Amino acid sequence: MMTIEPGSIVTIMAFDDVPEHQFRVDEVFEDGVGGIVLTGPLAGEYASQAILKN
Repeated sequence: MMTIEPGSIVTIMAFDDVPEHQFRVDEVFEDGVGGIVLTGPLAGEYASQAILKN
């Protein structure tokens, strides 16, 4: 299992109308992460993402 911590770069899979993109994790929450989108049309924006657990 991968450990996600501040500074991690992760790939967010495409969802809804948002294409796959790279994301730098700045904050880790119990059920998700917050950080900066690095690639794609939302590059430079702060976003939060839920973490899907298997």
